Amino acid sequence: MKKYLEMFISFFKIGAFTIGGGYAMVPLIEAEVVDKKNWIKKEEFLDMLAIAQSAPGPIAINTAVFVGYKTGGALGVLATTLGSILPSFIIILVIASFFTEIKDNLIVERMFKGIRPAVVALIAAPVIRLGKDANINKKTIIIPIITAILVAFFNVTAIFIIIAAALGGNLYSSLIRRKRK
Repeated sequence: MKKYLEMFISFFKIGAFTIGGGYAMVPLIEAEVVDKKNWIKKEEFLDMLAIAQSAPGPIAINTAVFVGYKTGGALGVLATTLGSILPSFIIILVIASFFTEIKDNLIVERMFKGIRPAVVALIAAPVIRLGKDANINKKTIIIPIITAILVAFFNVTAIFIIIAAALGGNLYSSLIRRKRK
């Protein structure tokens, strides 16, 4: 039971002190579960993150589900997911109760305008770190560039890109194996 409480508290802290949503939570989740707690290895985390990004739903919740299951089974999923969800739920509940009173407040408006650039940086930082961890080099840099262009300018859906990447990776691996024989 202590393990599940520790998992809940870890994800509750991450959920409570992260501004910017799921992608801003990724480096904190990684630091907690890989570096600090050693619940999973870095390679496993990157694999879980890839699956969490391709699965429907918020990335933070998907990551919490995968980490919880890997670390503690079904009860681990419950602990990590509730830990991730509850802080946002409580904060939104409190804000909603006061929103009509503060929505036109100039100070609140300026605070949110100041937070926006920080949120962009919080999202960009894990993207850059993940790029380094994924061993992107001069040969493979074209893949994220083409992906970004397809999504941003041609409205190609993520599922198509995921399927194409999986098929391309499988084809590439089979070609490498044939060359070795």
